[in-house]
Amino acid sequence: MVKVKRLGHTTLQTEDIDGQTDYYSRVLGLSIVERSKDRVFLASKVGLEAVELVKGKPGWMSAQSFQIDPESDLNDVVKELSKHGIKAERRKGMSPGVADSVTFVDPKGTQVDLFSEYKFPKQDLTPSAFNILKLGHIAYRVLDVQKVVKFYNEVLGFRTSDSRGDYFYFLRCNTDHHTLNFIVDEKPQLHHIAFEVMEWAEIRKATDFLALNKIHLVWGPGRHVIGHNVATYHRTTDLVRIEIFTEMDQMKDEALGYWDPRPWHQERPLYPKTHGKETLRNYWGYGSERVIKGYQTNEIPVYGAIES
Repeated sequence: MVKVKRLGHTTLQTEDIDGQTDYYSRVLGLSIVERSKDRVFLASKVGLEAVELVKGKPGWMSAQSFQIDPESDLNDVVKELSKHGIKAERRKGMSPGVADSVTFVDPKGTQVDLFSEYKFPKQDLTPSAFNILKLGHIAYRVLDVQKVVKFYNEVLGFRTSDSRGDYFYFLRCNTDHHTLNFIVDEKPQLHHIAFEVMEWAEIRKATDFLALNKIHLVWGPGRHVIGHNVATYHRTTDLVRIEIFTEMDQMKDEALGYWDPRPWHQERPLYPKTHGKETLRNYWGYGSERVIKGYQTNEIPVYGAIES
């Protein structure tokens, strides 16, 4: 089994490279680490690559990357993937920070790159309105969620953190509650990408700055129940749904098997589980009160239906 350690970057297509570069750099505060006519790489101020912009269908995610153990032999990774019927090959120059990787296509048709060594870019001291730490997770709509979850768990070493029924799964590869989400949908496509910030104050600054740039929220702020992250969502002009979050559940010890206790947890200890349809999408704020009163209609967004 190959064991993923963390999420790398996502590759998003766009017809407006300049406009999207302005959004991710000036508005979100990511650093431009490499730029050409048809390709831009951006990283968080702490030096983790987050987004690659390329020419193509607006809002389409064409690739994602993950870091594996730095001691890994990439030739062995190719051989391990072949045991599972996955055709993989070595790739040079995947990104400014990754000289060598293994590339293949996952069961949902997305190109995946695995890399072991990462070179941090030069520190960017340009001030930002708020500070993103990293690309925290990616959520994707898929036709066969069981097949995709099985692949990521059994081939790439992810663990299922929680699920909502049998149609929405949250997978972790490190201490974070989730790095990947998969939800059943008739139209496979990106659901959202999420950026982590340090604390609640950063979300307040982010929402104010988004408003100044005439970017309105589509949901939040609120605290999710599954994962318990405080989050808010908006869309880019390419209609990519962006989540900004903090305070996600952490599992610091896999042997203990429960999430680090927090004051807002409904159960102590809180173990991974399957949540029912009655589970609130939002622990407080928009949606929670009316759902409790029984008015769970299409106007109340539930998991998997955030302004679809």
